[in-house]
Amino acid sequence: MKVLVTGGTGFIGSNLALELKSQGHEVLITGHDAEQPMPEFQKLHTPFIGLDFEKIGKIDVLFHQAAINDTTFMNKEEMLRANLHSSIALFNHVLKNGCKRIVYASSTAAYGNAPVPFKENGIMTPLNPYGESKKLLDEQAMELAKKHEGVVIVGLRYCNVYGPRENHKGKRASMIFQLAQQINKGNPKIFKWGEQKRDYIYVKDVVKANLLAAKAKQSCVVNCGRGKPTSFNDIIKTLNTIMNAKRQTEYIDNPYADKYQNHTECDMTLAKEKIGFVPEFDIETGIKDYFDSGFLTS
Repeated sequence: MKVLVTGGTGFIGSNLALELKSQGHEVLITGHDAEQPMPEFQKLHTPFIGLDFEKIGKIDVLFHQAAINDTTFMNKEEMLRANLHSSIALFNHVLKNGCKRIVYASSTAAYGNAPVPFKENGIMTPLNPYGESKKLLDEQAMELAKKHEGVVIVGLRYCNVYGPRENHKGKRASMIFQLAQQINKGNPKIFKWGEQKRDYIYVKDVVKANLLAAKAKQSCVVNCGRGKPTSFNDIIKTLNTIMNAKRQTEYIDNPYADKYQNHTECDMTLAKEKIGFVPEFDIETGIKDYFDSGFLTS
């Protein structure tokens, strides 16, 4: 099978590309030299934006992971150009050239501070241009699927993904990675009073969801979380245990309080029904596997 992974040098994209290659597939990627080194892959173009679509050729599956994923980036026009318009243009091109399956990265940022647990057909009130761009992409991708008989398009609403190969992301890396880095050096700092909750999902489970989505029988948008949220206080306790540390938590004011998701939690019922996805890693086994990989404290 020949596949294209956009954002193939990024966090999720690099993990996905490596797994696809290990299964014997022909894998093309797009990406950035400043992200994960992927010398064993054919790279079509450094950034996704500006990609010459004609270089793609015929592919069997598109795994579209590339995006501006900075939730603090407030240039709405540029966000929509990158995450919405360029994505739909790519989808149209590969469909025109015979591709029948598209799996793309959406986000639970589309829900904003909607009531939890997030349901795919529930209220959506994105708090920033990133969340809005993903909400619009979901809508337009499903409309596109309706126009192409025999085509399956699946959007995965990622929810707080963590794991190996996110170390290049800086402030955009998961709080699990950032807190581990802080614990390595001293006391961790989190917003008062650490009871904000996140539905964390390990990147190996996200790769599994992508592979299952590529075999889906019908187009859909589904959540991609674990379905069980964890507080920042509990994350620090788990990291202290796994890293054999005894750091004390320092609490600070939240300067983003008006645009901050205090609680993310996914209803995973539809994901199981539509693509057969059930996450395997709980927060303890995920963080332990991450620590054992060597990437958590690198």
